[in-house]
Amino acid sequence: AEAAEVEREITEPLETAVQQLKQLHEVRSISRSGLSIIYAEIKDSYDKDTLPQVWDELRRKINAAAAELPPGASSPNINDDFGDVYGVFLALTGDGYTQRELQKTAEDLRRELLLCDDVGRIDFWGVQQEVVYVEFDRAKFAALGFSPGLIFNTIRQQNSVTEAGKVQVGSEHIQLRVTGDYSTIEDIGNQLIQGGGDNGLVRLKDVARIHKGFVEPQNSLLHQNGLPAVGIGISTVSGGNVVKMGDSIKDKLGELHHRLPVGMELHTISFQSETVQDAVDGFVLNLLEAVAIVVLLLVIFMGLREGFIIGGVLLLTILATFIGMEILEINLQRISLGALIIALGMLVDNAIVVAEGYSIKTRKGLNSQQAALQTVKETQYPLLGATVIAILAFAAISLSNDVTGEFLGSLFKVIALALGLSWILAITVVPYLCVTFIPANPELQGRDMYGNRFFRLYKTFLSGCIKRRGLTLVMVVGMLMGAIYGFGFVKQNFFPGSTRPQFMVDLTYPEGTHIAHTASEVDRAYRQLRTLPGVTDVTSFTGLGALRFILTYNPENPHSGYGQLLVTVDDYRKIDELIPMVRDYLRSNHQGAVSKVEKFKLGPGGKAIEARFSGPDATILRQLGEQTKSIMYRHDNTDAITTDWGEMVKVASVEMAVTRSQESTVIRPEIAQSLAGNFSGTTVGLYREGEDLLPIVIRPPENQRKGIDNLQSVMVWSDATSTSLPLEQVTAGVSTSWEDPVIRRLNRQRTLTVSCVQLEGTANSLFNELRGEIEAIELPTGYTLEWGGEYENSKEANEKLMAKVPLAFVLMFFISVMLFNSLRHPVIIFLGLPLALIGVAAGLLLFNMPFGFMALLGFLSLSGMLIKNEIVLLDQINIELQAGKRPLQAVIDSAVSRVRPVTMAAFTTVLGMLPLLWDAFFNAMAVTIMAGLTFATLLTLVVVPVLYCTFWRITEQTENSEVAQSQKEKNMREQVVLQEESSTR
Repeated sequence: AEAAEVEREITEPLETAVQQLKQLHEVRSISRSGLSIIYAEIKDSYDKDTLPQVWDELRRKINAAAAELPPGASSPNINDDFGDVYGVFLALTGDGYTQRELQKTAEDLRRELLLCDDVGRIDFWGVQQEVVYVEFDRAKFAALGFSPGLIFNTIRQQNSVTEAGKVQVGSEHIQLRVTGDYSTIEDIGNQLIQGGGDNGLVRLKDVARIHKGFVEPQNSLLHQNGLPAVGIGISTVSGGNVVKMGDSIKDKLGELHHRLPVGMELHTISFQSETVQDAVDGFVLNLLEAVAIVVLLLVIFMGLREGFIIGGVLLLTILATFIGMEILEINLQRISLGALIIALGMLVDNAIVVAEGYSIKTRKGLNSQQAALQTVKETQYPLLGATVIAILAFAAISLSNDVTGEFLGSLFKVIALALGLSWILAITVVPYLCVTFIPANPELQGRDMYGNRFFRLYKTFLSGCIKRRGLTLVMVVGMLMGAIYGFGFVKQNFFPGSTRPQFMVDLTYPEGTHIAHTASEVDRAYRQLRTLPGVTDVTSFTGLGALRFILTYNPENPHSGYGQLLVTVDDYRKIDELIPMVRDYLRSNHQGAVSKVEKFKLGPGGKAIEARFSGPDATILRQLGEQTKSIMYRHDNTDAITTDWGEMVKVASVEMAVTRSQESTVIRPEIAQSLAGNFSGTTVGLYREGEDLLPIVIRPPENQRKGIDNLQSVMVWSDATSTSLPLEQVTAGVSTSWEDPVIRRLNRQRTLTVSCVQLEGTANSLFNELRGEIEAIELPTGYTLEWGGEYENSKEANEKLMAKVPLAFVLMFFISVMLFNSLRHPVIIFLGLPLALIGVAAGLLLFNMPFGFMALLGFLSLSGMLIKNEIVLLDQINIELQAGKRPLQAVIDSAVSRVRPVTMAAFTTVLGMLPLLWDAFFNAMAVTIMAGLTFATLLTLVVVPVLYCTFWRITEQTENSEVAQSQKEKNMREQVVLQEESSTR
């Protein structure tokens, strides 16, 4: 059946059944000649615990719809393990060994490897289906009067499994069994076939050649460094540990190595446990470096005792966090360890505030115990509120229920756990350690902690800013406007490229390309790639994409013209140099293919640029696609321009001659079956060989099934007359036409997608160049344009993240109101947040970093860090006012007293994130936080006091008038006292 017929007869009714799922988010389908593939994407609100029920409901709907499919359609195969990741992917090669021998060894290895720890399933890739071929000369068969149907039925029935019943013998009930099924290839050859007319019975081997072979053409081919191979993919059990599984597999392979046949070798395509272990080791090292930096900074700026106390509490917090992660079943991986490094600086914030408060109070004359108790009493609730707000800044990640939220979910969990523990330890352990190791020193009592030159300069500067508050705020707003303008020059992306030492080369030839030709071209590309500097291995997949060996890899659908080469290098830093060389080679030597060279991504992604056109007519869709391709070709930065419908393919149509076919009593299915049997073969039964079931396929010899020259002489059997006639006698000839090889649909609408990738820069930059021109294409009524690719993925992830941000900010604002029992305080706090943009824009431009999803996440998390600092400052103003200080003096003194804890908290966060600057996944996020927090903290120490004085209308004049009024009231009280004393006398 052609693609359009498959779409109409198979895809449409099955899609209708899928569409009935209320849990459905999106349904996509691919209709090819003889094949329908449908993808059902469920809403993000359903997780791994509820999905099995959804799949059960889907199966019921599909099975019900399958009963209505036309005769000849096979039963639908439902695969709900589509997202499985094969953490270990190996290739078995053997120079000089047959494919059958490789597959047999692979089966032996599977039996052993299934016994390893945490192994869930083992699947093969590139395995060829073995068959038994019965090859006959069609003219000889016709001359002997053999009926194809009779031959097919004889073989099928002879080897079928049938029940022979049971017989009672005395007290026993004995099973009866009939022998005679095919136990060897010779048995098939000895099968007697009834000839036509006077020919009688003939042994099958006398008129046909019977032998074992593999399905032709092959569906998929795997080569490792040019040698034929069998791929072995191993996935973990649900909830399993990939590192534990990897170690167990290594041990087992060490035991099995000597049992491999001489000359056979196992090669590693991907070994995730090694990658994970290396990443974890690297992050542990980064964590230790960050801890050392933070502790050193504390010791330098806070003194030896205070520094070691806070550093010790930091280590205790990290240890408690690891214990909590174990209890909550949060694994150690890139995201969770990165979360610890991000939170590292914030983990000391609470401890710094408590230690600083203790020091101030001991200098004011309180003994150690009183100082500790009073400090905790004053700071515990403000610090709790600030900590919860800092946690809420990351909450949008946890609340985002899409694939990106799932991917980054542990980030929020670890940060929330660590910050919560840091608050508990700050109000319990820190005071105890301060009392124990930093007792009140009488010599320091009454000494001003803020009397040095730095604090005097800051106090003078702040007083000047408050005095000239209008100019100060105008300058800050001007800087903010400049940052907004500068942000327009920051590059945009979704997720960064990976540091994995592998890259992919895709070659896509037109639909209808024979897989043998594709394999030959892939091998030619391999020979060139293998000569490139730094290349250690090349694995090629022909016919379809590989097993999903990492989460972010999306395998290509079956396509005989598709080939992919996975190139492994000795250093990932060489990939950027190699990619242009590979592109130049492919352009010059593989012009017939659409080629694409790309690195792996560190997060969810897809094709860079995708323009999707939807509408009813395939011709119009193709016209829109061609216009879009022309626009893309005009831009120098585009590559791998293609449509997902491919080029139209040539089809040879056998024209039915109604009069001739009726006269010869040949019907359409008999012609189709004869053609299929002649060129592809007809499966007539199964041959059991041990545990394997091998199809028995009848076909003509190679010289009669290759090429179209013999088409008209194909013999067509008529059951009605029990005779065979040449095709040319029952048809009106053969015509050539063009048709769509594949029809794709999205949500039951025909959809053609035009895609390309960028040669350099980011996908977002290229998208902005192309968008206007493509959107200017005039669309007929009933046709739509949607953008897919990285733009859609980024847009959906950002929208789902940002949709949760308002709730988080409302909660943050509400907590601020509760802390201060005021609206003006929270307003001041939130007016200070945009100041972070000044540093963020400057940092990203300075380091030439793109603003992607991780940078957006860093920008949102900045809000929690800044609010925490602002709460500490505003709370101190309240404390000073309650102590009886005049408003202006209280504001200035509070700002001065909070310079050290606020700047220390900021700089410990900034310097603690230094190791992340060299991590490809977190570097943009690190720059965002480091630059944003640095600038915002410095400005906060000026802007928040200025805003406070503005909101409460505090000026030197009001301060002086208050002083005068206070003095006047004092004088009046003194006069009253004097008068009373005079009266008494």
